[in-house]
Amino acid sequence: MTRATTVRAVLAAAVLLVSVFITLTMSPRLGLDLQGGTRMVLQAKDSDTAKADRESTEHTLEVLRRRIDSLGVTEPTLTRSGEDRIIVELPDVQDPRKAAEVIGKTAQLSFHAVQGPGTPDEPKPGDKDAQDGKKPGDKGTQGEKKPGDKSTQDGKKSDGGLTLPDEQGRPLALGPSRLSGAGVKDATAAFDGQQGAGWTVSLDFHKKAGRDWTELTGEAACNPAQDDRRRVAIVLDDRIISSPQVSPSVGCGVGLPSGSTQITGSFSADEARELALLIKGGALPLPVEIVEQRTVGPTLGAAAIDASARAALIGAAATALFITIVYRLFGALAAAALAAYGLISYAALVGLGVTLTLPGLAGFVLAIGMAVDANVLVFERAREEHAQHPGRSLRSSLTAGFRNAWSAVADSNVTTLIAAGLLFFLGSGPVKGFGVTLAIGVIASMFSALVIARALTEIAARSRFVSNYRGVNGIATPGRVRTWLSRRDPRPMRHPRRWLLISTALVVVAVLGIVVRGVNLGVEFTGGRLVEYSTSQPVDVERARTVLADAGFGDAEVTTAGAGDLSVRTGKIDNDQEHALRSALAAEGGETTKVRDELIGPSLGDELRRNALIALGIAVLVQLAYLAVRFRWTFAVGSVVALVHDVIILVGAFAWLGRTVDGIFLAALLTVIGYSVNDSVVVFDRVRELWAKARRVPIATIADRAVLQTVPRTVNTGMGALFILAALAVLGGDSLADFALALLIGICVGTYSSVLTAVPAALVLERSSKAPPPARKRSPGRKSGTGRARRDPLDNGAQV
Repeated sequence: MTRATTVRAVLAAAVLLVSVFITLTMSPRLGLDLQGGTRMVLQAKDSDTAKADRESTEHTLEVLRRRIDSLGVTEPTLTRSGEDRIIVELPDVQDPRKAAEVIGKTAQLSFHAVQGPGTPDEPKPGDKDAQDGKKPGDKGTQGEKKPGDKSTQDGKKSDGGLTLPDEQGRPLALGPSRLSGAGVKDATAAFDGQQGAGWTVSLDFHKKAGRDWTELTGEAACNPAQDDRRRVAIVLDDRIISSPQVSPSVGCGVGLPSGSTQITGSFSADEARELALLIKGGALPLPVEIVEQRTVGPTLGAAAIDASARAALIGAAATALFITIVYRLFGALAAAALAAYGLISYAALVGLGVTLTLPGLAGFVLAIGMAVDANVLVFERAREEHAQHPGRSLRSSLTAGFRNAWSAVADSNVTTLIAAGLLFFLGSGPVKGFGVTLAIGVIASMFSALVIARALTEIAARSRFVSNYRGVNGIATPGRVRTWLSRRDPRPMRHPRRWLLISTALVVVAVLGIVVRGVNLGVEFTGGRLVEYSTSQPVDVERARTVLADAGFGDAEVTTAGAGDLSVRTGKIDNDQEHALRSALAAEGGETTKVRDELIGPSLGDELRRNALIALGIAVLVQLAYLAVRFRWTFAVGSVVALVHDVIILVGAFAWLGRTVDGIFLAALLTVIGYSVNDSVVVFDRVRELWAKARRVPIATIADRAVLQTVPRTVNTGMGALFILAALAVLGGDSLADFALALLIGICVGTYSSVLTAVPAALVLERSSKAPPPARKRSPGRKSGTGRARRDPLDNGAQV
């Protein structure tokens, strides 16, 4: 065994041991779409007193963290995204109404002196509140008011203060704010059994705020008992949440010290805790709006994990069986390296602390099928080397295969990494996880193919038995596809324009689908709400539509989802309206469970749709730039033409099928772009190599040879990915069905276009190109401009 092989074997063993240790000692971090829970994206808004920048958003995040901790949610996660967004993840929270209510409050908390009974506003004709029969101060209008607005939806200005209803709905005239929520140091709810006061809320203020509180309560104590002016109003977002009377034991001008203030009343335990939470939370420096909310039931995540695991096992087994049949012993060794790849990739995800999302899980499974790509490239190249040099040893042919396939392996993996990077930087939410797992999978697959598989095959190639029996190793025989092509010797590139006409016809059909049927954009790109329910009793879709229309949701789109579940898509509705919608379905279908819930604000939908188009544009330009650097400009343009061809056909196919185009589809589309360029790179790499060796031969003849030599590789790598995707499409359930379908269509179309669109386009462009053929690579040790004399066999080359 050579030193290089020994180093590879030791390195592979070390990495595998570390991977086994990580796998046995660490657990993966599951995203909310796999473990169940609620994810919210909050958009911070500018206020009259603060701008929504990085610093104020961080302050807002810390205030929200204290509030959520008080809700008792297990291991909540809050992170800032960009300058003015906050991502909140609440595991195991299936009904986010309470959390959304507490989080969504801007909590502009203030303390006011009560000047006496107030005079309520007379409702004006056409006033929405009056028409709806709402009282001033009801919750339905809170979201329409901007913080700092000089007119309020609840009351009117009176002598520099406000007129607001108290807890019983009686209007009170309030003086100007004397103290803000920022001065509150602590607020705790406790049960006072000794004094018989029941549940109370104790307040503690910071130093200066404590003096202001003492002064405020001292002024209120100068008024008679039971007089409204003896009350202090605590106002949250222009709504009185508490207006306690100052105790008769407090003297005029004395006031209450900070640490001994206690709010009493007929509080329940929950009411006291909520009041303490709102007061303690303090004032958010910025108002926030929920622009995205996703809820996933625990059963959906568990089902997705089980389905993906089954798909991975079946798909990987089919892929391993396929490459074993095609490449015999070396194929079996590559299958062993494929198992090692799965272990290394999983350990990398766990060790790096990557959060595994549903698209990320799909990316992990998909990368198993793509991991055989490098092995197929090497083995096919080794077959060619052995056929061209029959006298070579098996080990020499294998080494030449690894050396000559390196350029295509590197270029094809770089293009996939570019697609993964675009998914991470331009994707949103769980789609970022797909980009991470895809990138890790590509790197791990290169290690498994170029280190583990190479070490195993080199060790096997040293065996005399493996070398002597051509039918065992899988390299010494050319393969059925290659043999058939060599015997028939077709000329597919004789008329390149014919293939371009066929590709143009396919694009026209796809465009017709987009124009006639339209693209069914998901709620992620249009804004609105999509909820999936499971009912204990079957409910017909038409009956569900009627029930929801009677409940006031006439614009709701109802379709079936999964095994008898109902999918309801509406405009933007809040959590209370969603609860009413669910109650209407429960009246018809019995116990109704929310399986999945997605809420996207219209502004975020516009942004995601815009970012999707930007991602596609950048993907095309980056791939074009990379290919132009690595190849001739004609080859780069031909690859990009095939890439655009694949994108249009895939979108058109989804339009004809009526499938939803959402963020998961975008992930599949960018993956198809990487895969399409991957295939084109392999073909053009061979064209460049053959053309450099025969610069006087017409480019069309060179292209024919290159296509015929790379077709076995293209077919075999495509089959590896198709096994995995077919398993995902059949076993992955609704969550992954569209993703798998998009990739199945994309890989089939990409395999066709990389040969029959990219190459013909490049040939047509070459007719007008004046660039010379590529220069032949110089062999190591050969000096430019001089020939190399043949040495006498007895001459050892020594010189003095």
